[in-house]
Amino acid sequence: MILTAMKTNRRESKTVPAIFLFAPVICLLLLTGCATDNEPIHFSGDKSLPTLATNSPATVLQKNNSLALADEQKILNAVFSNLLTRHFWDDGGYTAIFLQADDEVVAALQKKFHDRQPPIKEAYRVSLLENTAPRDRDTGQPAMILSADVSDPEADGTVTAIGKWFAGGAVTGFYSYRLMRTGDDWTILDAP
Repeated sequence: MILTAMKTNRRESKTVPAIFLFAPVICLLLLTGCATDNEPIHFSGDKSLPTLATNSPATVLQKNNSLALADEQKILNAVFSNLLTRHFWDDGGYTAIFLQADDEVVAALQKKFHDRQPPIKEAYRVSLLENTAPRDRDTGQPAMILSADVSDPEADGTVTAIGKWFAGGAVTGFYSYRLMRTGDDWTILDAP
């Protein structure tokens, strides 16, 4: 049929070979995923944050019982401050960051990072549904949750903390920190 068209109309005979030249390139682009798609990536998740045991058996910490609440809040502030300088949320379309911490820690970090994007929001504004990534109730878009677990102090006065990020099953991770008291505050000794 194409041969007949080429014989009867010279104009078509010039365009038909051009289509055959570009068809493999178009197919290759579609097969390699280079076609544009504005559909957001959906992550599967659980309605609760993962426990340390699911991240790595080597990093399981026992909940501390010997730290004063003020010290634990200072440690959380240091760990969250470090995590908030990272870029886990880049290119993910996240519109909020939620902290698994008490209101005082959240308020202090909102004040310290008042101009950060995405913003730190109060925990009541997160939507957690089973088998979906956390969502920002204000926008309906994906959100990220930061949390931290703090151990009891070691004999040398250091404390281990695990700072975690979670935005669904495919977007989760953690860093391990060692902190030491310096005066009235806690300082990270070795940041990842």
